[in-house]
Amino acid sequence: MESLALKPIAVRALAPADLGGVVAIDAGIEGRSRRSYIERRLQAARREPALHAQFAAVDERGIVGYLLARVLEGEFGRGGRELRIELVGIRADRRGQGTGSRLFDALSKWSGRHAIGAMRTQSSWRDHRMLGWLDRRGFSLAPAQVLECVVDSNAWSPERDDAMGSADADGAAPEIDFGRHDANDFERAGRGGADVRSMTASDLDEIVAIDRRVTGRDRSGYLRSRLEEALDDSTLRVSLAARRDGVLAGFLMARADHGDFGRTEPVAVLDTIGVDPAQARQGVARALLSQLFANLAALRIERVETVVTLDDEALAAFLHVMGFVPSQRLAFVRPLENAA
Repeated sequence: MESLALKPIAVRALAPADLGGVVAIDAGIEGRSRRSYIERRLQAARREPALHAQFAAVDERGIVGYLLARVLEGEFGRGGRELRIELVGIRADRRGQGTGSRLFDALSKWSGRHAIGAMRTQSSWRDHRMLGWLDRRGFSLAPAQVLECVVDSNAWSPERDDAMGSADADGAAPEIDFGRHDANDFERAGRGGADVRSMTASDLDEIVAIDRRVTGRDRSGYLRSRLEEALDDSTLRVSLAARRDGVLAGFLMARADHGDFGRTEPVAVLDTIGVDPAQARQGVARALLSQLFANLAALRIERVETVVTLDDEALAAFLHVMGFVPSQRLAFVRPLENAA
């Protein structure tokens, strides 16, 4: 039977005025304030409302819980629309009273209305409370592995990176994105015969063409959205383009993450890396990643993370060569039967 304490709680869309309440609850969970990160997540939802689902649970005292999720339309080479749960928190006095279930039910209904095929998220295997929450909501381990790499260990190595890449190295990676424009960042680098620089709006048509040749799909909407995000908020994305003889040979998309999935330290998340098949085995992917490592080191971001499906052995092998190892984080998925 439902507890009487639950009756005053209502679930609604998260509003800008909820920022202070979300920050306070999050600080109680994490032990420190992450106001700037949370503020950026709310701003991103206002900028692209169709790509975000953010809910608040409230009672007579104000906000008691929140759940923030984002639509995935092409990250990590996936097709179809999925939802990534990024942040969830419940006020200490409301835990164990069904608040999380109410928030999740609201998210599930939203997913059904927006043709979402599955929900995804991540958690540290040590976060037992979050693992239990996911288990109770029907999540299972995804057929994918979270890989990570320490940035400092990937300084440019002429012996390794100026050499021609193997077929697996440049032929396997389907996509990835990164984009900040500090004075000394994203300098043009002639590495492995590739001129690597910050991605610009003028690169979009060539990026879409390469992505179509690699994936066999037209993902211009997804790529345009990610590039616009990189240009609008360079603190969140760090995106690179590589040219050889003036022609776009490859691109990389990533974002700086300051708190998704309960992370307590900044990390760069590699979403997409694409190399023109005609430019394979020319060291383009290595040049892109190595320039990314150099830029992130300048930004004092010490770790890069990405997700690789278990059947993409070639991409996993390439990332291993570049220094990626299995993370202590686990990937979870929950298929949705009510997707349109």
